[in-house]
Amino acid sequence: MKFKGLIFFAFLSFFVFYGCSGETTSGKSSGEMEQKIEALLSEMTLDEKIGQMCQVDPGVFGTEEEVIEAVRKGQLGSLLNLIGAGKVNEIQRIAVEESRLGIPLIIGRDVIHGYRTIFPIPLGMAASWNEDLIREAASIAAKEAASEGINWTFAPMIDVSRDPRWGRIAESGGEDPLLNAMIARAMVQGFQGDDLANPLTIAACAKHYIGYGAAEGGRDYNTTMIPDIELYNVYLPPYRAAVNAGVATVMTAFNEINGIPASGHQRNVRGILKKDLGFDGFVVSDWASIQEMIDHGFAADEKHAAQLGIAAGVDMEMSSRTYANHLKALVEEGKVKMEWIDDAVRRILRVKFRLGLFDNPYVDESLADSVLVNPRHLEVARKLAEESIVLLKNKNELLPLKKGTKVALIGPMADQPYEQLGTWIFDGNENDSKSVLDAFYEYNGANNTFFAEGLAYTRDKSTKGFRAVERAIAQADVVVAVVGEEAILSGEAKSLAELDFVGAQNQLLELAASKGKPLIMVVMSGRPGGLYKTRHLADAILYAWHPGTMAGPAIVNLIFGEAVPSAKLPVTFPKGEGQVPIYYAHKMSGRPADSTSWTYIDDIPVKAVQHSLGNTNHTLDYGFKPLYPFGYGLSYTTFEYSDISLSAKTIQIGDVIKVSATITNTGKREGTEIVQLYVRDLVGSYTRPVRELKDFKRITLKPGESERVTFELNSSQLGFYHPNGRYVIEPGDFHVWIAPNAADGLMGKFRLE
Repeated sequence: MKFKGLIFFAFLSFFVFYGCSGETTSGKSSGEMEQKIEALLSEMTLDEKIGQMCQVDPGVFGTEEEVIEAVRKGQLGSLLNLIGAGKVNEIQRIAVEESRLGIPLIIGRDVIHGYRTIFPIPLGMAASWNEDLIREAASIAAKEAASEGINWTFAPMIDVSRDPRWGRIAESGGEDPLLNAMIARAMVQGFQGDDLANPLTIAACAKHYIGYGAAEGGRDYNTTMIPDIELYNVYLPPYRAAVNAGVATVMTAFNEINGIPASGHQRNVRGILKKDLGFDGFVVSDWASIQEMIDHGFAADEKHAAQLGIAAGVDMEMSSRTYANHLKALVEEGKVKMEWIDDAVRRILRVKFRLGLFDNPYVDESLADSVLVNPRHLEVARKLAEESIVLLKNKNELLPLKKGTKVALIGPMADQPYEQLGTWIFDGNENDSKSVLDAFYEYNGANNTFFAEGLAYTRDKSTKGFRAVERAIAQADVVVAVVGEEAILSGEAKSLAELDFVGAQNQLLELAASKGKPLIMVVMSGRPGGLYKTRHLADAILYAWHPGTMAGPAIVNLIFGEAVPSAKLPVTFPKGEGQVPIYYAHKMSGRPADSTSWTYIDDIPVKAVQHSLGNTNHTLDYGFKPLYPFGYGLSYTTFEYSDISLSAKTIQIGDVIKVSATITNTGKREGTEIVQLYVRDLVGSYTRPVRELKDFKRITLKPGESERVTFELNSSQLGFYHPNGRYVIEPGDFHVWIAPNAADGLMGKFRLE
């Protein structure tokens, strides 16, 4: 066992990996601002303080008159889902000019992957591995939302997600802590900019704190059981990154974690988030999640739920009214500390000051006309969609096609301007969308495009449209089948038990493949799935996720080579539901499987004796490998990895080791490769994953061009958190890979002493 004494606390050593440089908007508040907060706090009655801790949806709360009266009396600190600059300005006027203290409101809205200009779903964004482009997309979403009066979004969702049956995997950055941390940093910086008081920025909200993505069975809102070592090393790092990036707010999750609901978890919220991570913004519950602690069996009634929520450190209650109805009595009864109330209100006021609402509470009502879905926003949406679409197969270099190729365009997602937008697009407009069919007609011409959807929608089981599909294929040289799932089939409360294509899509693909024409499959989906039973039918596969407003032009540009695929998978693709959960950073078993140590079920001899097949960690039907590994993705060119070298064979704690390899474009086209750095700690005081992503770089090479890629791996990145929350760097042997994905690459070895 390794020496355990070399301990570096989280904030110092892990900042290198998950932190960000420069000043942040959630750094130490100015003395002047804090003085204003304290002065205002001293003037507030208990009722007014509790009012700041309450957020409601006007459509759920009551009549317009009831909302106005509650604002006038200082009984609300925030509204959500109030849309339109004029409406926001009017309710803000009442708050500022007619309430006793004139405290402005925060106006919240779910702006998850775009406001009117819709970008790829977050899982698709993560497939781009492009932090700069994701940051720009979030900045555009902020501008569009702010132009209509919104100053707070409930994003990014940074729940590490390793179960594709869970519908909300669509909103996550996938299975890896570092990739989710990148998403967290990029989106927080994009939404909030350099100054939250800028009228075209909005406050971000990191969610769902914490462990929501580990729901048992992939069923939304379900129980999670997460050992502390997993909590600190897998689920917490993205939140650490968000806090370091200056995130204004954090949202608690619906789930319970190890028996305690997230909205009532004192250690996780008041302890880890606020004290240990130093988060000084405010914490909001998810929709009615405080009240739902009654259903969990953790709170006896609403009053008890309110007591548990504020004790845990949840500063604002969304939608439900347990704080409004019971906090005052709880304070008077001595069951809730006044210092908890003051701390919550202080945090809420701090965010309002940072947003500049006390100086400029109103929205310029002329902004929306020039901001919404303008050409620059559409250009970024197209670019991000192109970089998020993963090329999984390209037999005999079928892609890219030549312009003018006779194409049969089929499938239920080929002309779906609404469905291509994906989940959580409350303000997206299908009339802004360009479908695949639209883009084919525009680029390849109607005379070269023969369209027959075959199925009216993805769940359609009727095959009456198949004859039209056969006629289209007969006129074409190549078939492009756009399949997948409608937007409603992924997202919140949209879990699935099976990952196969729904409806008669498999039959449609089988029909297309039977005609002897090359088949290109384009998949629009909110999760990994649909390929185990169908990938053999296709000559080429583009996994497009739900690509957003500019899905059509992005897909057509890739199919015809105007753009070259560069995306890599942010999540492992399983062979089927029986392999779930499957992720690259798993632990090594005592009897690990390899390519020589397992037997496929159909190859087992009849009456084989019990131990004749060996005893390893695999399944007889799926084996032990995934369908596609994390980090996988092809290009229209090829890249060769060679000559890995390390700057030292042994390093000391506190040192940096340089790991280098040569990457060569061995194909005929310029292309971008995402080069990935993985590490394995061979022996630990707690067992460590077989690989962990530590860094990555994007490089663009012309045909025949080589680049020496060097990663600087700091020894502080080689540690991990113990269950007590201490970050520990342990001496020992390490493997390191420079790789194109989590299953391949060049390996080196070094020792940390």
